[in-house]
Amino acid sequence: MITIKEAVSKKEIKQFVTFPFSLYKNSKYWVPPIISEEIKVFNKNTNPVLQNADTNLFLAYKNGKLVGRVAAIINWLEVGNKDSNKIRFGWMDMIDDLEVTKALLDKVEVIGKAHKLSYMEGPIGFSNLDKVGVLTYGYDEIGTMVSWYNHPYYVEHLNQLNFKVEKKYVEHKHRFSDILIADSNRLETVIKERYKLRALDFNKTEDLMPYADKMFDLFNQSYASLSSFVEITDIQKAFLKKKFLNFINPEYIKFVVNEADELVAFGVVMPSFAEALQKIKGKLFPFGIFHILK
Repeated sequence: MITIKEAVSKKEIKQFVTFPFSLYKNSKYWVPPIISEEIKVFNKNTNPVLQNADTNLFLAYKNGKLVGRVAAIINWLEVGNKDSNKIRFGWMDMIDDLEVTKALLDKVEVIGKAHKLSYMEGPIGFSNLDKVGVLTYGYDEIGTMVSWYNHPYYVEHLNQLNFKVEKKYVEHKHRFSDILIADSNRLETVIKERYKLRALDFNKTEDLMPYADKMFDLFNQSYASLSSFVEITDIQKAFLKKKFLNFINPEYIKFVVNEADELVAFGVVMPSFAEALQKIKGKLFPFGIFHILK
């Protein structure tokens, strides 16, 4: 017998966050989140996205044993501003049992219909800044810290439940030896001269902060026409600056401005933290932080 229960208490929310640790216990490729940070995602006091979004966390039990989870999400900025009449679902994990998957998604559907929404989409987070999608191949490749990993049967379950592919994302790995730097440098010179552009390099975090809000504004402008896009609000900007920009080496953040000192492009790169996250097994302290720093 399958029972669906909403996770409300601190204990239940922690169970929701830690369920994948047992599901992927023996996987060499799954990358675990930091448990304390993942719990904060579902707390209105620590995640400003929840000021404009509702979320319900559900746990699935079969014969009394925890066997699945899913988050039902309504981002009211999206529903109101883009006329996107949908409910999102994310953080979906379950054992290889189609009835468990169906029971979880049925619960999402009930909430969506109760709010007179037309359809559901997922797996997806609150916005484009969250993880998205179902892995459809590459199960023998280590996951990244910004993408969900899943077992192959996830795709089979969604297909059997008549979900349709809305969009596809492709992740690439490039060798530096395959990148033709000389050609890029020649093109860079032409573009910089024609459009009067200059690149900004930073050695200190405080030097890039004056451009941070402009970066998020450019992000909003550039991605506005994409499906599932939700604008980053001013409150979220402050949150993201504190959480991420203070953490990233400023040398990994590049801005391009025009002759009026207006930001026209930016890029952020980071080393992979996947192996370090696997080693710390969801816990920063007492020793996990040293793996991250290394």
